[in-house]
Amino acid sequence: MTETLLVVYPWAKALHVIAVISWMAGLLYLPRLFIYHCESEVGSAQSDTFKVMEDKLSRMIMWPAMIATLFFGLIMMAIPGTPGYIVHAGYWLWLKLLFVAGLVLAHFSMIRWRDDFSNDRNERPQRFFRIVNEVPTLLMVGIVICVVVKPF
Repeated sequence: MTETLLVVYPWAKALHVIAVISWMAGLLYLPRLFIYHCESEVGSAQSDTFKVMEDKLSRMIMWPAMIATLFFGLIMMAIPGTPGYIVHAGYWLWLKLLFVAGLVLAHFSMIRWRDDFSNDRNERPQRFFRIVNEVPTLLMVGIVICVVVKPF
């Protein structure tokens, strides 16, 4: 059984990395769209275009990518004899999971802000979204350091 699971591991890892890249693309691009959306007038054609872009980005890329990221990550954590096996992993894995929880929180916050724009209720300035745009990058740096360096 373990040998079969070890064959699954590289596939789960590859699909996990692909999903992470796709999810991060959305997490980095959606706040950028919000920054530009702040400049458009409510009810304008430009505003309507941003609404469509934001909706499609979140529904067609971000949601599936987040679900796939979490799914394949959980599969990797469940396979005995692998670096991320939950039973034997060090504190690095728990710190990584904390950073991943931060990405999930950022994702849901962005969806809420997208809904505000969609309903013409955004009250946040461009500066807010410029700062928010850096959060996924910082979390990603923490995740990569935990996975590659395994500091604990």
